[in-house]
Amino acid sequence: MDLGTVIGMALIMALLGGAMMMGVGVGAYVDVPSVLIVVGGSIGALMISFKPTQMKAFTKVFMIAIKPPEEDVPALIKKLVEFATKARKDGILSLEGDVNSEENAFLKKGLSMAIDGSEPDTIRELLEIEMEQTDARHKIHGEIFNQWAGLAGAMGMVGTLIGLVAMLLNMADPAAIGPSMAVALLTTMYGAIIGNVFGTPVYNILAIRNTEEGVVKEMILSGIMSIQSGDAPRVLEAKLLSYLPPAERISQFD
Repeated sequence: MDLGTVIGMALIMALLGGAMMMGVGVGAYVDVPSVLIVVGGSIGALMISFKPTQMKAFTKVFMIAIKPPEEDVPALIKKLVEFATKARKDGILSLEGDVNSEENAFLKKGLSMAIDGSEPDTIRELLEIEMEQTDARHKIHGEIFNQWAGLAGAMGMVGTLIGLVAMLLNMADPAAIGPSMAVALLTTMYGAIIGNVFGTPVYNILAIRNTEEGVVKEMILSGIMSIQSGDAPRVLEAKLLSYLPPAERISQFD
């Protein structure tokens, strides 16, 4: 669970709700027509902008922002060093049993190709293609939230214009001015909330997650190449530790 994301969203909503309650109450800020215009309109526009298969991942991608898959990088480095030690001592074929039980799909795929005797250039090419395609998919999923931020704001402006038109057409009826003005103002507010709480922030954190995942896969690829070429475990570890911040570079050989 990413506490920063969860606490940040909860804090924003709590502060907004508290500010509303200290004024005229939360109920005054609830308007069904405004919700239909902003939420319904922006989601409809997203459905036009992206493929149905991409939109199906909307909820799943949002949950990744809140609860991302965790990778213990120091433990992964330790595992790769152990693989290198075993391969250097008993040959790379001795890793077949370890690979069959490996949970990391990317590491399993790369080591399986190395055990099967694939050329280093072939392994690197195939794994780099997988990395590029994964990166492209993640960017598209993140772009959904980036677009949602812009579309929600745009729909908020559309709602404002709808409310203003309704208000101007009913200037002779004071009772109709209030609801029309509510639509005009609340649609802008809803659009701003969606864009600045769920749209842009989620897009930003997903971009960070994607970059972090790419770095880990680059590290794994580097480790696989070193294991196949027979590098010394100490050399392999030094190479992999360079992917960590200096404060986290703890060698198991010290």
